Amino acid sequence: MASTLPDDPETLLTREAVAEALTDAGYPTSPKTLATKASRSGGPPFRKWSNRPLYAWGSALAWAQSRLGPVVTSTAELDALTPGGSQARSNTKAIGQGSVPPANQLATSPPRQRARRESQP
Repeated sequence: MASTLPDDPETLLTREAVAEALTDAGYPTSPKTLATKASRSGGPPFRKWSNRPLYAWGSALAWAQSRLGPVVTSTAELDALTPGGSQARSNTKAIGQGSVPPANQLATSPPRQRARRESQP
């Protein structure tokens, strides 16, 4: 199987090719993830050629490497390095729980009443 990793960091790759190369380099990435990141921000820098995004291999690899966490030997060590520690991860599940009452308990606004026009004498 031939390697898809370019030798030159300036090599321009399509979204599909950069996803394959990043995956081969050990950073599992899909073209759909890159497309989402391109529209919402947070992905590797790219340039447009006609209607196709092209990624410089060196920039895409640097982006993937920048997303790596620190080297640790245990999850406890990771919790100590992460702001909020394990509490930050456990709170993500609780966000929104109980914040919206069931539909049968939602307060309903009273029906609008038409203002009566008083006839003036």
